[in-house]
Amino acid sequence: MKLFLAFLISMIATVRSQATGKTVEDRVAEFGDVVRARLAPRFEAAGVSYPPRDLTFVGIKDERRLDVYAAGADGVIRYICAYPVLGASGLLGPKLREGDRQVPEGIYRVPELNPNSDFHLSIRLNYPNEFEQAQGAKEGRTNLGGDIMIHGDSRSRGCLAMGDPAAEDLFVLAALTGIENITVILTPVDFRIGRSPELPGTPPAWTPELYERIKRELARYPRPSGN
Repeated sequence: MKLFLAFLISMIATVRSQATGKTVEDRVAEFGDVVRARLAPRFEAAGVSYPPRDLTFVGIKDERRLDVYAAGADGVIRYICAYPVLGASGLLGPKLREGDRQVPEGIYRVPELNPNSDFHLSIRLNYPNEFEQAQGAKEGRTNLGGDIMIHGDSRSRGCLAMGDPAAEDLFVLAALTGIENITVILTPVDFRIGRSPELPGTPPAWTPELYERIKRELARYPRPSGN
């Protein structure tokens, strides 16, 4: 039954997408100028070309903030700007299963952009990633969930809801940079300032390993001044 429902939802989404008829290129044409007006001065101030060569989004769950980092031709990673997260369901701690409403924690890639999202525009993350799939297999958890996005609106069921203007910025920026050049880090707290998350209940035994991975990756990015 669950497989059938998942197939039905996928078919409905496909039909809706076809009916709307918008492509990624259409959305870039629609929002590109206004996004450039908002973002190009920030990139110029950081000394990074717009669009950049590489792009990273860092979502800090307990601060409800998404930081944007980029690198230009010199390969140096620089902080660009930050957006408030308007909606993020769940608590601190990793996502474990479908329906737990947790925002996941880990290091992700972007497999696709959705120009016809029910939440204005969305950026899909490759949750569950290889690490999460491996832990699920060890523990016999087969329904790990999915469809984790960074999207517009302010409602969340495990996604990062950014509001529509921010979603436009992030979507266009991702499209122009190229999804193969994007990294997304979702962390419970900002480990760069020596913080440790207070997790509810008993976290999975592999949580310390996950957080060490996040710490190492996060250390590559300069913490914005004043935060």
